[in-house]
Amino acid sequence: MPKVDELDKWRRTHYSSDIAPNLDGKKVTVFGRVTSIREQGEITFIIVQDKCGILQITVKKSKAPKKVLDRIKDLNEHSILGVRGILKSIDKAPHGAEVIPSEIKVLDFVRKSLPFNPYKRELPSLDKRLDVRALDLRRPKAQAIFRIRNAILWSIRKFLIKKGYLEVNTPKIIASATEGGATLFPLLYYNREAFLAQSPQLYKEQLASCFEKVFEIAPIFRAEQFDTLKHLSEAISVDVEEAFVNYEDSMKLLEQLVCNSIEFVNKECKEDLDILKHKIKKSETPFKQFTYDETINILKSEGLDIEWGEDLSTISLKTYSEKISGFYFIKDWPTSLKAFYINPKKGKPEICESFDLMHGSLELSSGGTRVNTRKILETQLEMKDLDPEQFEYHLKTFDYGMPPHSGFGLGLDRLILVFTGLENIREVVLFPRDPTRLTP
Repeated sequence: MPKVDELDKWRRTHYSSDIAPNLDGKKVTVFGRVTSIREQGEITFIIVQDKCGILQITVKKSKAPKKVLDRIKDLNEHSILGVRGILKSIDKAPHGAEVIPSEIKVLDFVRKSLPFNPYKRELPSLDKRLDVRALDLRRPKAQAIFRIRNAILWSIRKFLIKKGYLEVNTPKIIASATEGGATLFPLLYYNREAFLAQSPQLYKEQLASCFEKVFEIAPIFRAEQFDTLKHLSEAISVDVEEAFVNYEDSMKLLEQLVCNSIEFVNKECKEDLDILKHKIKKSETPFKQFTYDETINILKSEGLDIEWGEDLSTISLKTYSEKISGFYFIKDWPTSLKAFYINPKKGKPEICESFDLMHGSLELSSGGTRVNTRKILETQLEMKDLDPEQFEYHLKTFDYGMPPHSGFGLGLDRLILVFTGLENIREVVLFPRDPTRLTP
């Protein structure tokens, strides 16, 4: 095995994105991973990838120092390099310039044959790539996905903080179900049973009574036995709660948040969207709104047999999405289909003040006006076959005064599917968890 160099006092001066023809003649120090080595006569072209993209190192055997020639002699693809040299303007190189090296450090070599080459067009199945995810994430397409994800997170945080929302962190180990016990992950908490949180819902309601406007971006856990392209056992949810508003206000806020993120990503991630060959269309605003009753009637007119009070199946939503493009809301759902904390409509308690944000057939968000009186909340719990005593820690806060409030939970991973044009949610999560995958 060839000798590996030490980093010592070498530090990067430029990323690949900084390389440009106007820096011709400038001394630079760059780092990265070798993606290809190509010999052309007496010239060796080495393409190096860093976090921003690729750059070209050009070694002319007749002019390069002997120490440079010695270091590239045993070089192989995927090796980790440090390069000091002079920038030279050249049209055919990436970014219109190349680095002519005066020194090269090989900081690590590849010691095993790779299970697949992330820089080639032909790739194994997603499952096989996920088995060695750190290798898979070297792909330019994968890196583009997660730069877009980062931009979406940044835009959401900036948008909400600018509007006066306080970012909070709520417990992920909880004593009782948030939305029912069927999809809970139980665990042993010292000598007591506990669960991984399905949602921060009850905590964010309590916090909204203190801070009025709160949000959290954090994992939620659902022990669902789904094996689909859209479900995960651990997902990231953007949860927002606000006092002194109702579900109509929450829908407006959610619409603004989504449109703001579209504008931000289209502006800041043009190159990444080009890599994915995808363009995020600006949706018409306001987003269209359909009541559950209107949705059922439309589906019946399409020949689907749906009884009032049934949830909308995947087939129903696909049929519906063929008639409606872009983002839209379905609101005023049957109370029986929604969580116990959603407020029933006055004078029509079989319907609740709730909404789902959809894109095509994909549900992105669910929200609504919350119950803000203890008596109604206890009744709702009993209707859902949940024991009010298990929720006493939450119910007692209503004894001290609870303002009217509303909010939503937005599935970040699903939103990123829309922004990237991808089909499988596992592609947009660094290390996905589903019923069959617990590693890496």
